[in-house]
Amino acid sequence: MLNKPALVESLIVFVIVLFVHAVVWDRYSWCAVALAVQAFYVQFKWDHLLQLGGAVFQFRTAANSGLLPASMVIPLLGIVMKERCKSAGIVYFERFGIVVASTGMLVALFLSVIAVGITKPVPTNTCILTGVAGSIIIYTMKHSLTVSEVIEVLEVLLIFVYLSMILLYLLPRCFTPGEALLVLGGVSFVLNQLIKRSLNVIEGRGDPIDFFLLVAVVGVVLLGLFFTVLFIFMDSGTWISSMFFHMMTAVLGLGVIMPWLYRLIQRNPLFWLLQFLFQTQTRVYLLVYWTFLAASACGVVFYQNAKRSSESKKHQASTITRKYFHFIVVATYVPGLIYDRQLLYVAAVLCLAVFIFLEYIRYFRIKPFGQTLRHLLSLFLDERDSGPLILTHIYLLLGMSLPVWLFPRSCAPKGTFSGAGALVPYSGVLSVGVGDTIASIFGSTMGEIKWPGTKKTFEGTMTAIFAQIIAVALILIFDSSVNLNSSYSWILASVSLVSLLEAYTTQIDNLLLPLYLQIMFMA
Repeated sequence: MLNKPALVESLIVFVIVLFVHAVVWDRYSWCAVALAVQAFYVQFKWDHLLQLGGAVFQFRTAANSGLLPASMVIPLLGIVMKERCKSAGIVYFERFGIVVASTGMLVALFLSVIAVGITKPVPTNTCILTGVAGSIIIYTMKHSLTVSEVIEVLEVLLIFVYLSMILLYLLPRCFTPGEALLVLGGVSFVLNQLIKRSLNVIEGRGDPIDFFLLVAVVGVVLLGLFFTVLFIFMDSGTWISSMFFHMMTAVLGLGVIMPWLYRLIQRNPLFWLLQFLFQTQTRVYLLVYWTFLAASACGVVFYQNAKRSSESKKHQASTITRKYFHFIVVATYVPGLIYDRQLLYVAAVLCLAVFIFLEYIRYFRIKPFGQTLRHLLSLFLDERDSGPLILTHIYLLLGMSLPVWLFPRSCAPKGTFSGAGALVPYSGVLSVGVGDTIASIFGSTMGEIKWPGTKKTFEGTMTAIFAQIIAVALILIFDSSVNLNSSYSWILASVSLVSLLEAYTTQIDNLLLPLYLQIMFMA
């Protein structure tokens, strides 16, 4: 029996794909339509496999496969980036957008072929549809990509295959197939970009903050893989193991990651970072303000745990309590977006590295803080944290940061786009910080009319749309760089579609919603 919420989720994604197709209308957008059609059919094969327990790896059980919404994110991002950079006349990033779109399509096709291949009996119609869509995409790639670009796409696919086999085995129940496609596909692309730029430093020279992001992401992933393999052979909870963990972290950081970054930016990374952070008085004020907000977030965690100790019946934080952190994150990002986006870019990278490192300490029970972190964070678990890792707070940070990191600055005249594109860096703030937060609070407290087949309410969705429109008006008032050029109807349609997606998706909305809103704004 078909899952009705999944059908509605798929319909919303189809509408977004058709919106982008109508704006772009070229061979790549036709490929995106073909990919969406085949992903729709294959998604239900994945759902069937998960229900029967026939998938090769253990995936998160409280959600559908999410293959269609995840499959379309990277291709659509590449397509809209290509169009923006083509309009700006930046050929290098136009080609980069084509590579991103082609990579996303090929990785999504690979995951579809895996699902079709392990489904018994073999679904003939789905196989034919997958073959037709794959033929269209490969034919387009053949006539669009150079030899070096084809090699780059295949490199990313190879990295994705190996990362998937390793991480999905080591981290059972942490992802759905769609989330694995999105997260591991992104990490694979970042790793390939870092290798490519490291091998050709002269060509790869650019903004140091971009290299800082690449090295930080790859560095923390490699650190996690190293310690995961190491602690298979030794107990991670002892003092000796903990001392070895801290020592090897310092060795890998100072002996591998720092020299790697030095090779890319051609200067001492620590001196560059300190000079960058304290370059202007505005940055000092922002750093002091963000330190205060970080202390406030820690205060909320300690207060809620103290409250749990005094109330033995209360074992988990409520939805409204968890949304406190959304408000804190909005208060963090909005001043950064208005006053200094480059500082926000670097600070978000640092925060991501710290979050992942603390999760390693919690997961491996590294002394002296591992067990304390386990106790403190267990209060804020929800059904999405069904695996050994706690990822919801990392997804929240990624959802707010990805629109800032993925904003094509080189293709934006005067550092910003006109029209709805001016709101691209605010996609995370609007969809997650405002929309998702308001929908949860109003839906859980005052909502009565539920969307069919879900726990989400009509009142929550409508208040989320209204709140995001108010937020856009406030952004217009306080951020002088934003010029919407009468694109209000497109903004309303974008916000409404993404809010409906939030009501029906069972994937990690903190990660999915900002990316789809960014795609709509950039289109």
